[in-house]
Formats: sequence, C-alpha cells, structure tokens
Amino acid sequence: MLIAEYTFGQALLTVFEIFLFVAWFWILITVISDLFRDHEISGWTKAAWVFLLLIVPFLGTLIYLIARGGGMRERAIHEQAEVQQRFDSYVRDTAGSSPADQLHKLSDLKQRGDISDAEFEQAKAKLLT
Repeated sequence: MLIAEYTFGQALLTVFEIFLFVAWFWILITVISDLFRDHEISGWTKAAWVFLLLIVPFLGTLIYLIARGGGMRERAIHEQAEVQQRFDSYVRDTAGSSPADQLHKLSDLKQRGDISDAEFEQAKAKLLT
C-alpha cells in the first residue's frame, strides 16, 4: 500500500486500534498487579491466573474482572490509604525536626524555666552549627 492510498478513515481506524491496544494492555497490567497485591490467594492460584492471562488474555482478563473486580477496588483503596499514611508520617517526622521548630521548643522551655539561659544558648549554638 502506498502512502498516497492511505485514506483519512484508515488513519483514524489505525489510531483507534492503537488506543484499544494500549487500553487493553493497561487493564492487563492492572489485573496482574492486583493479582500479586492480593495476599489472600496462594501462589499456585496466582500462577494459574497468570497462565490463563497469558494463554487467553482477553478471556482471562474478562473472567478476572468479573470474578474479582470488587476486590480490586477494595485492595486499591487500602493500598492508597497505606501510602497516604506513610507519606503523612514522613512529612510529620521531617517537618517536626526543622531547626526553627527546635528553636521554638527551646524558647518555650526557657520561658517556662525548665532550662537555664546558659543551657538555652548552648543548645541554640548546637542547632545553628
């Protein structure tokens, strides 16, 4: 086929076919990642699902989505909640240990009389170096 004979309709069809392939590949990767994220099923069951997904990919993906689709959503939400919790913990730990925050805490301790002026200056000098 010459490029001059390649019509606009054929070009649109090619783009649509590429879109469908990418969408199907994305779903396949999502199914496989969900399969290995699930800790409730055994390794043999996971191997059987992967075998089914490799032998008959479209049918295997459709069966997986019908049989285990509801659990996919729950596992994804649970994983996102865990990631958010770890991120929040990291931010709290990192933000809470800034020198400005520690100087503020030292100032509060000095104002309450828990540390002396000399201890305050020594701790301040240690923080600023």
